[in-house]
Amino acid sequence: MDRKTIFSKVAALAAETLEIDESSITEATRFEDLGADSFDLLELVTTLEDEFGLTLDDDSLAEIASVGDAVDAIENAQ
Repeated sequence: MDRKTIFSKVAALAAETLEIDESSITEATRFEDLGADSFDLLELVTTLEDEFGLTLDDDSLAEIASVGDAVDAIENAQ
């Protein structure tokens, strides 16, 4: 799956999970700037793992601060 497709799915799922406008999300958008707390991030990561059929390791999870970081983690886990 290419990066653009992954980003589109991550942005859509983040918007749905955090109840925000998807058009405001870029790869540079930080989850904390979207008002996400640790519970929101856990819910989002679980959703992403289900959507992409993968499991993100603890090291990858610790590095996810932005939408681009999430895309990177998914690309690396494929």
